[in-house]
Amino acid sequence: MGKKRRLKRIFREDGRALIVPMDHGVTVGPVAGLVDMQKTTDELLKGGADAILVHKGIARAVDAGRAGLIVHLSASTQLCPDSSCKVQVCTVEEALRTGADAVSVHVNVGAEREGEMLTKLARVADDCDRFSVPLLAMMYPRGPKIQSEHAPDVVAQAARLGAELGADIVKTNYTGDITTFKDVVRACPVPVIIAGGPLVKTSQELLRMVHDSLEAGASGISIGRNVFQYRSPFTMTKALSAIVHGHTQAEEALEILGEP
Repeated sequence: MGKKRRLKRIFREDGRALIVPMDHGVTVGPVAGLVDMQKTTDELLKGGADAILVHKGIARAVDAGRAGLIVHLSASTQLCPDSSCKVQVCTVEEALRTGADAVSVHVNVGAEREGEMLTKLARVADDCDRFSVPLLAMMYPRGPKIQSEHAPDVVAQAARLGAELGADIVKTNYTGDITTFKDVVRACPVPVIIAGGPLVKTSQELLRMVHDSLEAGASGISIGRNVFQYRSPFTMTKALSAIVHGHTQAEEALEILGEP
């Protein structure tokens, strides 16, 4: 019951969620959009974000209002010799003390130290069950054997792996087309949400990806840089919310942004 109640603070009645991750301050530092965290958070909430995802220090400093709060437990910096290996920097109990509704763990599937990350994921999943806290697993295919991080077979395996080890929600890459992503969703027994990835070339490209992933059965999105680094995080969030919850077409959502 505890997990179900907390999940309702992240997913709306339609079973979908618009999450904006802002954990990048650890990885790359206080980049544009993440300098004044409260200002950015206020814009996201005004635009219709269902939840934000941050590290424990920011969780204590920022008021997320009525939105869901997801505390990220994993970290590495771009300055580290092996930035692909995410270490645990927060416990489930610590996250709960900040008021978290859920926690998240990052695993780079295929990385040289994949085993360590999987071990931590499994242990966190056990803690989440004990405390009745939902677990979001960020499962990204990244490693020497991965030729494409968006290849349907490796995305499907990464998503399934997260569910197999106890995640309640899996975040992974979009494969690039509706048909193959349907297979990913079908093979994963827990809700799948998509990542935004690096900055896109056009807003239309982003909105189309979001629309198509939902058509394929995704339960929502977790997009960071393409939202908080947009010229107006409020407007971008509003456009994305129109697609996620209003079932708006990508072209109509583009009009919300005021772009041709």
